[in-house]
Amino acid sequence: MAAELNISLKEFLAQFPEVKLPITLTDESQRVFSQTNEPFPQRMIEQYLFPLEEQDEIDEFTEFVPCFRIPDTLDFHAVVYWVAQLMNYQYVMVTFTKDGALIDKKVLGGTFYDGKTLTTSIATIDEDWGMVIMSGQTSTDALYDASGTRTQKLELLPEGQIITH
Repeated sequence: MAAELNISLKEFLAQFPEVKLPITLTDESQRVFSQTNEPFPQRMIEQYLFPLEEQDEIDEFTEFVPCFRIPDTLDFHAVVYWVAQLMNYQYVMVTFTKDGALIDKKVLGGTFYDGKTLTTSIATIDEDWGMVIMSGQTSTDALYDASGTRTQKLELLPEGQIITH
């Protein structure tokens, strides 16, 4: 049996179209990405995405969708994908060196339900690679309380690190 060929970094990155910033990631955005972008081949998921995720959380129902690539990165690559698991949907930004080594990984937004509380986060990425994440929670026994909304600021640095402000 012939050994499976590795998928090149160039082929992986081709799954992610560059976008014009700013961009906002909401629950609805993933539908656009799912309809617009080609799905990941299974071998690509296994080679590039499985190593980035917690292995005990990946099952046959886990879905990955390529979203986009950050434009004008000179010394690194930055991509965002969407991962869907049971009660957990996340936008994940990953940065790689030009050779494909992992630099950083951060969850930017999504929806998570733990059986009692629904947490929803929306992220905006600006032209200068600054990111604002707004998160709110609703419990199953109460209405949404806007006073619990939290804001987090991140920044994508020119070296590919994603830092919190």
